[in-house]
Amino acid sequence: MYLDAQQAVHCQGTATDQAVGPCAVKHHFPSPVVSWIEDLSSFGNVSFSHDSEYVDEQATVSVGQSSRSSNLHDMQISVRLTDEFMELAKENTSNNLETCGILGASFRDGTYFVTMLIIPKQEGTAHSCQAVNEEEIHAVLSEQSLYPAGWIHTHPSQTCFLSSIDVHTQYSYQVMLPEAVAIVVAPTDPNRSYGIFRLTDPGGMEVLRGCNESGFHTHRETTDGSPIYETCSKVQFNPNLRFEIVDLRSSA
Repeated sequence: MYLDAQQAVHCQGTATDQAVGPCAVKHHFPSPVVSWIEDLSSFGNVSFSHDSEYVDEQATVSVGQSSRSSNLHDMQISVRLTDEFMELAKENTSNNLETCGILGASFRDGTYFVTMLIIPKQEGTAHSCQAVNEEEIHAVLSEQSLYPAGWIHTHPSQTCFLSSIDVHTQYSYQVMLPEAVAIVVAPTDPNRSYGIFRLTDPGGMEVLRGCNESGFHTHRETTDGSPIYETCSKVQFNPNLRFEIVDLRSSA
């Protein structure tokens, strides 16, 4: 549920945040922010493993093919992030329009923790979405000293994959932060409702670095024979990770 900015949510402490009680909702003017801490009890009998890595059965052949993947830092994402994002994207999804969001992460003890989901002002179609007023995104990340850890977007009526446009977007994040991820949520895909991807490195990164085309187009094969992108390793779901939502679409 997405709460109004004047409301507060009741939080439960984690190992690094022991205070239990009402957590004031923060503001990044002029947009509302909601603070979250996940509670395992809210998921009934569903079992979550703090250490389990995300595994996409349809792309396991590409996991580990990237020669530099093993050198990346771990990343942790809240188990609730995709659900909350889909709630915010519900209206667009029902109208067959893509929605995108930006992931902000803190870094400590050798791990990136995705602690913020930013929904920027954007323009979407059935097959693409584009953030606008990107200076607002940078301002929020800078204010909170967060890394741009990737992005999340919907495929309302398509399967779960990265399009030729998507891989260019991912390149812009991954060239800044090698650990950056692309999360695709595809609610109508009968085989997998979401995926977490990165460009292969060096294969996919080299292809995108040398591509100046725009719109939907084909890419050449990688020189090492690897796929252009792969399902992420070293990404973990954390059921107790606090994250905040900043919806810039509601600002003037």
